[in-house]
Amino acid sequence: MKKITIAIDGFSSTGKSTLAKQVAKELGYVYVDTGAMYRAVTYYAMLNNLVSEDFLDKESLVSQLSKIQLQFQFNPALGFAEMYLNGENVEQAIRTIEVSRNVSRIAEISQVRAKLVEQQQAMGKNKAIVMDGRDIGTVVFPDAELKLFMNASAETRAQRRFDELLEKGQSVTFDEVLQNVQQRDYIDTHREDSPLVKADDAIEIDNSAMSKKEQFELVMQLVAEKLSV
Repeated sequence: MKKITIAIDGFSSTGKSTLAKQVAKELGYVYVDTGAMYRAVTYYAMLNNLVSEDFLDKESLVSQLSKIQLQFQFNPALGFAEMYLNGENVEQAIRTIEVSRNVSRIAEISQVRAKLVEQQQAMGKNKAIVMDGRDIGTVVFPDAELKLFMNASAETRAQRRFDELLEKGQSVTFDEVLQNVQQRDYIDTHREDSPLVKADDAIEIDNSAMSKKEQFELVMQLVAEKLSV
């Protein structure tokens, strides 16, 4: 059976990971959350006092990149792979608002991007993969058969993220989350190395008013079209 590469890019909190997990599960493909990889590096930097909201020791982080081992391990109970940092499950730790405040700055660092892109490309060398992030269709897999670009209003995305954090018991305000979403949008689209842009051949989906079911059905229709070519 034909195998393809599916690249899903877009702004933060547009549901890229949820969609990618659904599609990968339906197709029996490998799913890779590249955002988790950048979050794990950010978490490492935070643990080692290399980054905070007003501080970044870029040189020290770059010098320690060889010490950062990232691995996805499939959790059958959850139905998807979780992120491990140097052998420790950090899936929950990397999803906090504190990590969100710093991850875009870490992702700006060219040496970090080069290390992670190399790993991501190796993961997808045999196709049959669904990968989501910020530069999958433009940098990681520019030849992907299906490229999607997810979008939604900043307010919609902030509300989704706010609800998610509250469910996890985190103490945040909606304004904090909205400010974080807007700040990440700016950094992601203005960084010099691999800024967030829609690939010329990507299909843009604004899911502000779409249900997860509607979005999934639309994307699976697009997948079917690519598989039939």
